[in-house]
Amino acid sequence: EKPLASASIGQVHRAELHSGKPVAVKVQRPGIAKQFLEDLETLDEMTALAVRHLEAAKTYAIDEVFSELRRILINELDYKKEAQNLKKLKRNLAKYEHLIIPAPIDDYSSTRVLTMEFVGGRKITSLSPLRKMENDFSELVEELVEAYLQQIINDGFAHADPHPGNIKFTETNQIALIDLGMVARFSPQLQENLIELLLAISQSNGEKTAQTLLKMSELTEQSQKKQFLKTVSDVIMESENSLAKDLQTGRILIQLNRLALSTHIKLPVEINILGKILLNLDQIVALLDPEFDLRKAIQKNVHEIMRKKMLHELKPENFFSTLIESKHFLEKMPGRMNRISENLANNEFNIKVDAIDEKRFTDGFQKVANRITLGLIIAAMIIGASMLMQIPSDFTIFGYPGLAMLFFLLAAAGAIVLSYVIIFRDENLIRKK
Repeated sequence: EKPLASASIGQVHRAELHSGKPVAVKVQRPGIAKQFLEDLETLDEMTALAVRHLEAAKTYAIDEVFSELRRILINELDYKKEAQNLKKLKRNLAKYEHLIIPAPIDDYSSTRVLTMEFVGGRKITSLSPLRKMENDFSELVEELVEAYLQQIINDGFAHADPHPGNIKFTETNQIALIDLGMVARFSPQLQENLIELLLAISQSNGEKTAQTLLKMSELTEQSQKKQFLKTVSDVIMESENSLAKDLQTGRILIQLNRLALSTHIKLPVEINILGKILLNLDQIVALLDPEFDLRKAIQKNVHEIMRKKMLHELKPENFFSTLIESKHFLEKMPGRMNRISENLANNEFNIKVDAIDEKRFTDGFQKVANRITLGLIIAAMIIGASMLMQIPSDFTIFGYPGLAMLFFLLAAAGAIVLSYVIIFRDENLIRKK
């Protein structure tokens, strides 16, 4: 029987369970794992040799790129891991009606065999022009973009290979993600930086884009920061003149990664992976809705996903880690303030100023002081609320002592206001300047 799909590692066949349920069975080619590992060992030796003797290999950090590639390929050899990836992504994207992730069938799966639900349909590249004319895919595309942004900046776990061959288009106008051998993971700190980066690119803010990339990068004595800042700003300004439908965020990210390497600035490997994800996503969006405004969609969805993420994290049970950090901060604060006071009294307090605008400096200092004060008030309210949690009370909110919950809610409101000012208002002020 002709396989449904075929690749270097294995083949996919259609089958039926004893119950008559149709399934797709992914079978690994015999001996491919051993051959793969031998080839990877050879490539590892060649990479190490290149890094030792070629300056370009060091500049482009090919050893780190290969290390990430090796990790991804070894994971692809284990179909049990792919089954876990399918389950996790299916849970994470359960709310999206237009997206289908086939569930694995554990009883018929192993390291070399993966059995999953069969999803009918055709390759997204084979959609006829007539079907595109008869259907409005804008809602589907909007949901697809939102789902991928959620994976990247909220879940930290994303389908890393959404090329057209790994995506099916069903007769019910749904999209099925059918291959999860390759996934990407993004740490919470990296997610915060990616939020800033995607917003800056979508707003054509070259300076903000460059500064965000520098914040994520590793610098050496050879790094050319000024050249990098100028070139990145030029690239982003060029994209501003493009039509909304022509903005290819993935292509821009890959281009920025190359610019970083050429100026001896090392960006996280995840930036290149993200560029590849978005480059493939750009192609799918263009196939379904060529007029889709990806710039506007990124701005809208990033703000909305971030808002939901903040609300999700502002729960009483999540305050205790903040409480511990606040306790450490408050314990160390008196000693630090005493040392500062003594240095001031002894004329030993030095501030190095290098060509700054004094008014902007004092305004900025005042802003920082205000935020520290508000942060201390919020921390004090959290500490007070945690103490009141131990005192029984007839007045309750959500089953917790009412007065303690009021303090928690006030602290949460203050945190939201502070976060809004830091993230959005400051960004707008920078753009105006």
